[in-house]
Amino acid sequence: MTLTVDTPAAASGAAILRRQRVRESAARTYARSFPIVPVRAGGMTVEGADGRRYLDCLSGAGTLALGHNHPVVLEAIRRTLDSGAPLHLLDLATAEKDDFTTTLLGSLPAAVADGSRVHFCGPAGTDAVEAALKLMQTATGRRGALAFTGAYHGMTAGALAVTGNVGVKSPLPSGGEVTRLPYPYAYRCPFGVGPQGAELSVAYVERLLDDPAGGVVPPAAMILEVVQGEGGVVPAPDGWLREMRRITAERGIPLIVDEVQTGVGRTGAMWAVEHSGIVPDAMVLSKAIGGSLPLAVVVYREEYDGWQPGAHTGTFRGNTLAMAAGAATLRYVAANGLAERAALLGAGMTARLGALKDRLPAVGDVRGRGLMLGLELVDPAAGPDSCGAHPADPALAARVRAACLQRGLIVELGGRHDAVLRLLPPLTITDEQVEAVLDRLADAIEASV
Repeated sequence: MTLTVDTPAAASGAAILRRQRVRESAARTYARSFPIVPVRAGGMTVEGADGRRYLDCLSGAGTLALGHNHPVVLEAIRRTLDSGAPLHLLDLATAEKDDFTTTLLGSLPAAVADGSRVHFCGPAGTDAVEAALKLMQTATGRRGALAFTGAYHGMTAGALAVTGNVGVKSPLPSGGEVTRLPYPYAYRCPFGVGPQGAELSVAYVERLLDDPAGGVVPPAAMILEVVQGEGGVVPAPDGWLREMRRITAERGIPLIVDEVQTGVGRTGAMWAVEHSGIVPDAMVLSKAIGGSLPLAVVVYREEYDGWQPGAHTGTFRGNTLAMAAGAATLRYVAANGLAERAALLGAGMTARLGALKDRLPAVGDVRGRGLMLGLELVDPAAGPDSCGAHPADPALAARVRAACLQRGLIVELGGRHDAVLRLLPPLTITDEQVEAVLDRLADAIEASV
C-alpha cells in the first residue's frame, strides 16, 4: 500500500483545516476562532493559503514582540545554526545561555537584577509559575498562596490553582490551598464602587491577613499580574501595586509578579513593574523573551535559592535557538526604544478608541497600557450595575471578531465573559498599520452592532 500525503506547499487550506478537525483534540482554541491556514508571515502581516492577507493583532498571544520572522531574530537563528552549536544540552552552560542571561539581567531594573538568580524552566510560562510557587514553598516552608480574581497563570496544576477562571478549573481537583483576593477592576468593581475599589482592596487584603480569625494561614507567596491579560486587559493602579508590595514585605510574604505577557516592552516599559517601581521577590518570564521560540525562566532574589539539585527540572530547559533569538530581541527592543514607542502608540490608540466608545454605546470600556489594549463590549439596552457598567455581550464580541477577520484583522477575545476585544500588535507596528487596525476595528464593530 502506498501512502500519499500532500506536502505543505501542495496541500490546500481547506484540506488542512478538515484534517485538523478530525485529528486534533477538542481543546484547540485559536483554530476555532480563526479558520485560516497561514503559509507566510512577516512583521505584522500573515498570508493565508487562500492568498488573503491579515494584520495580526494577536502576535502569538504577545509572544512576537518584533512580529513574525523579524530579520534580527532570523539572523540570530541562522548564525547559531551555522555555528554548529548544540541545539539541546539540558541545563549545561553554553555561550548562548551566558549571552542570554547577561542580556536578560541587563534589561531588568537594577534593583531586581542585583543579587538575582535565573532558573530555566520547561519552555512554557505555566512551568515557570510552577517553579516560582515551589521555590517559595521551599524557602518559607509554607504551602498556600494568595492570588487574585481575574488572574491567569497557566494550565498546569499549581498555575491553574492560582488562576481565577472558574470555567477551566471546575472539572479538575484543587491544585492547592489558594486564598482569592479582589483585583482592582474599576469598570466591574468587586466592591461596586468603581475606581475607589482599589483602596478598598488594599484595606481588605491587609485586614484579612492580620485577622486571627480570617481563616488565612500564612502563605508561601502572593502572585499577581501588573496587567491582567486573559482576564480582560485590566491594568492595576501603580499605587495599589506599591501597597501590595508593602503588605507582603511587612508580613514576610514573598511577592511573585507574572510578567509572561507584559514583559519586553509590551506595556510601554521594558518590564511592567517599572511603572510602579516595585521590586518583587520573583518574576516569571516567558513568551517574548524567546524571540518567538519557546523559553521560560524565573528571576528571583538569591536568598530564596534553597533548592536542592534537581528540585525543579525538565528536559527542554536548554533551548539554544530560543536563547539566541531572545537575546537578540531584548537588545533590539532596548536599542530602538520600542518600549517608549509602545507607550506613545498605545496612548494614541487609546484616545482613538475612546472616541469610538463615545460614539458607540456597545463599547462599554477602553483600557490597557502600552500596546496591550482591550475594548469591553456590552449590551447598552440592559440596565447598568451600581458602577454604571452594562452587562457584557459575548455574542456581539464573537460577531466583531468574525467581522474583523473578514476585514483582514486578527483580534482575539478575553475577559470574564469573553466579551473583551484584545489588541496585542507587535512593537514594530507602523503608523500606517495603526491606522489600518483602528479603521478595520471600528468598521467591524459598527457593522456588528
